Amino acid sequence: MEIAGRPLPEGSWWDWEVIGWDAGRLRLAAGYDLTHHHGLEVDFVSPALVSCPFAFQDPVFRPPTAEERARLARSLGEDPPLVVAFEADGGGREPVSCLIAAEAVEIRPGLVRRDTSGPRDWPGAPPPTD
Repeated sequence: MEIAGRPLPEGSWWDWEVIGWDAGRLRLAAGYDLTHHHGLEVDFVSPALVSCPFAFQDPVFRPPTAEERARLARSLGEDPPLVVAFEADGGGREPVSCLIAAEAVEIRPGLVRRDTSGPRDWPGAPPPTD
């Protein structure tokens, strides 16, 4: 699997979610189960356009079509340096087509554990599960 011509490291990267987004960076986490950790982060530097769900599975990355590039150039007023297109399972009946335009992409492998000891969003003991 590769993103914009850059290969991803070997791994099970089927579960993806947005873990950070501001004017300077869109950060995606990927792994086989994002509940407790992730093993890959993909940062898009200076995102100009982002069209994807906040969480998705099984992305199939591909080069953008000529039509997608032309639409971006019309919308943004210029041809962006980096365009990533993909289809993914966004939770609906059909795959969703996604598009990200940015200045650059950074790919960082490595285990990142999620802190589950932080404040809870409910008071008192955890609610019953049965």
